[in-house]
Amino acid sequence: MIYTVTLSPSVDYIVRMSSMRFNVTNRTDSEEYYFGGKGINVSLVLAEMDLDSTALGFIAGFTGDALEKGIRNSRIRTDFIRLNEGFTRINIKIKSGGETEINGQGPDIPDEALAQLMTKLDDIRDGDVLVLAGSIPKTLPDDVYERMLERVQNKDIMIVVDATKTLLVNSLKCRPFLVKPNRLELSEIFHATVDDDASVEKYARKLQEMGARNVIVSLGRRGAMLIDENGEKHFCGTLKEPVVNTVGAGDSMVAGFIAGYMKTKDYGYALKLGSACGNATSFLPGLATRAKIDEVLAKIK
Repeated sequence: MIYTVTLSPSVDYIVRMSSMRFNVTNRTDSEEYYFGGKGINVSLVLAEMDLDSTALGFIAGFTGDALEKGIRNSRIRTDFIRLNEGFTRINIKIKSGGETEINGQGPDIPDEALAQLMTKLDDIRDGDVLVLAGSIPKTLPDDVYERMLERVQNKDIMIVVDATKTLLVNSLKCRPFLVKPNRLELSEIFHATVDDDASVEKYARKLQEMGARNVIVSLGRRGAMLIDENGEKHFCGTLKEPVVNTVGAGDSMVAGFIAGYMKTKDYGYALKLGSACGNATSFLPGLATRAKIDEVLAKIK
């Protein structure tokens, strides 16, 4: 079983306007909403590729009810901790020429709720996959990912961490199977200029020295680089299609890489499928669909 953990899920409300002015009433041209959070996005894309997963995390209030109902399908089992107070956060994304985001804070997570989540990790068995993805609520300790990984450290599982800065670095001692920083995040972690392929490779290998087994560095429109646990370097480009949406593209890449590796145990193919999923999401208003993934996979190099 694949388990995805989203500690700060959200309802993303997207509004599109030809123009926006302050201090007056604005009218939208169109509106969309999506249920998300990085781990949930991974589960949704895995489902498109016919892989089952269990979504873990916290939900609260009427927005939490809507999110749980909205993501549940035959391939996704939801096993959230329901909080008694607050509501699952709403993120507002205003697309008017550029893009303005207003992200909610989400509910407070009491100690007893975190303890419940830790107990759920005990259900993970040898051979399973655990994906820790995204930011953490401000009421949780900074070492929460580290504590979760210590909880499962004696199990033979595939650990994937898609997080930034301290959350990522602190997880490395648990030897995660995969981490996926982008070029900017590498710069922030190492306080260095990372602006070409040589520096990307240099610092990706440093993450391996710190404990990561496989490192994917997403390079935006240039594609992605993988340094695998055998020391081999792989690169996959992108298709030159209009980018509609970047939200969830990295999460889609993680899902595709997991699916590709589980299917073939081939790192090159895993990167290609991961890149196809990331591209497919960027070409659609929402997350990648199976049809779009297959279309991109046939073209990408």
